[in-house]
Amino acid sequence: MYNDRMYYSKLFGKTLRKAPSDATTSSHKLLFQAGFVRESTAGRYFFLPLGQKVQQKIMKVIKEEIDATGAQEMTSPVLHPLELWKETNRTNTTGFELMKVKDRRDTEFALGGTAEEMFVDVVRKFRLSYKDLPFCIYQFSTKFRDELRARGGLLRVREFIMKDAYSFDADEATFKAEYEKMAQTYKRIFDLLGIPVQIVEADNGYIGGEYCHEFVLESPVGETSYLTTEDGTYCAHVDVAQFTRGFINQHSKSEPFAIVEQPEWVKTMDDNVTHYKKPASHFLKNVVYKNRVSGDIYIAVIRGDLDVNKTKLERATNSIGQLDEATDDDLRKIGTKRGYVHSWGHKGAIYIGDISLETVTNFIGGQKMEKTDSVNVNYGRDFTCKLLVDIAEAKDGYISVDGKQKLIKKTGIEVGNIFQLGYHYTRLMKNATFIDRDGKQKPYYMGCYGIGIGRTMAAIVEKHHDEKGIVWPKSIAPYQIHLVGLNLEDNGIRKKVLDLYHLLTTNYKLEILFDDRNVSPGEKFADADLIGIPVRLVVSKKTGEKIEYKQRTSKETYLLSVEELIERFQI
Repeated sequence: MYNDRMYYSKLFGKTLRKAPSDATTSSHKLLFQAGFVRESTAGRYFFLPLGQKVQQKIMKVIKEEIDATGAQEMTSPVLHPLELWKETNRTNTTGFELMKVKDRRDTEFALGGTAEEMFVDVVRKFRLSYKDLPFCIYQFSTKFRDELRARGGLLRVREFIMKDAYSFDADEATFKAEYEKMAQTYKRIFDLLGIPVQIVEADNGYIGGEYCHEFVLESPVGETSYLTTEDGTYCAHVDVAQFTRGFINQHSKSEPFAIVEQPEWVKTMDDNVTHYKKPASHFLKNVVYKNRVSGDIYIAVIRGDLDVNKTKLERATNSIGQLDEATDDDLRKIGTKRGYVHSWGHKGAIYIGDISLETVTNFIGGQKMEKTDSVNVNYGRDFTCKLLVDIAEAKDGYISVDGKQKLIKKTGIEVGNIFQLGYHYTRLMKNATFIDRDGKQKPYYMGCYGIGIGRTMAAIVEKHHDEKGIVWPKSIAPYQIHLVGLNLEDNGIRKKVLDLYHLLTTNYKLEILFDDRNVSPGEKFADADLIGIPVRLVVSKKTGEKIEYKQRTSKETYLLSVEELIERFQI
């Protein structure tokens, strides 16, 4: 499948000593310096021959494991007819800017950022029955996402290859078995790739469905924020993480609602804490959002020591990817201004409350005016919201839902995800049905499963590198051996190293990068460390009749005969 030999002097793409000025992550710096990638335009990368070999090996690991589940590989077009995205209303709800093009017939297409609609479309073209279920189909394809800010090298890009799979089941029960099988397959894939991942409960976002899980490598450069417990029994993305809200004034009796005078300088939460000499948990707080599609204005009401998580609020209000912070004009439309939003009573606003509103007896606030505010406010007696749900953001140190452990906040790189889609797409798209045992048409129950190839490569480098360069795991290294020839002007040395090179590549089918350049030993060794191939072999006058053997992960070197060397590779 791969070219098994290469002279470094002929390799397209060489090492550089300086990293790009905008590189902030180890993977961005090292993949650039070692000659694996080059940027085209922001967020779009060339994979040079070394990078392409690693990318293909990652895909090979994934393919072998996904095929073992019974999934079948296919390919869908990159250009998606825009009417498919309109069927599911995802032209308005994607979490990224959808890229669109027109052909010469003025037909509109979306550049595929994800392919749920396309796979449903191809499946509904067949008249399938329950006898054909379940099945899973997948592809490796280029995806396009017009990200606002591409950054972190391969970690956040605008064009990338993804393995995306889609399962079609008759019902939830059979789907759950497929979902668990894919979760275990993903865990095995990332183990083979040298990435110790945590399985993190997450939000489905614009993909749709009710639940999903991300596979995350803990890393300070990651963009995924999640919380876990010390024993690891709970692990959830900040956008879905739950926690225990303690009770405030739990043993106090409810006092009569009252309006009290308040100095004009009391405007912020900190001002409230200073004036009333009470912690923030005793106060009501209001945050206002507007749905940019429907125009609805939502007032999120929450306990003063907590913050609103916008993703939780979007899910609660069926506004995925559509909420923005309210502007001054939005506030004027509901009769208020910044600092004077009420916890109830603004006409035209929809009130959504956090469940923390039931944890406080005798709240302070909620009806602020220039010189007054309300006290002894109790939810249910003095006001209610249209919904009372979990819209608060969990944070480091909060108490877990079982009340026994503290939550620990971590950051990481998301390398894969699995989604329960249920009937989300098959009920939105016409005729996405199969014939059940009773002869009736029923919608497919779906799941989808993705792995970003470039992002996975970057994550591997973030995990496997040192101060000298990349340290590739054997499973996906571009070559198995980095052969270094020194003193090549000596015909005897040159013949010896070439004989070894051809022996190992021809007779034993080993993948070898042969550094045949006329440069200093120090430069050759530095490049070998930077590129990160698992084993370095050196042939020189100094090694005599033997060969110097060194693993990239070790400081130790060994002088071996050809026979001993072959035994090391267990040929």
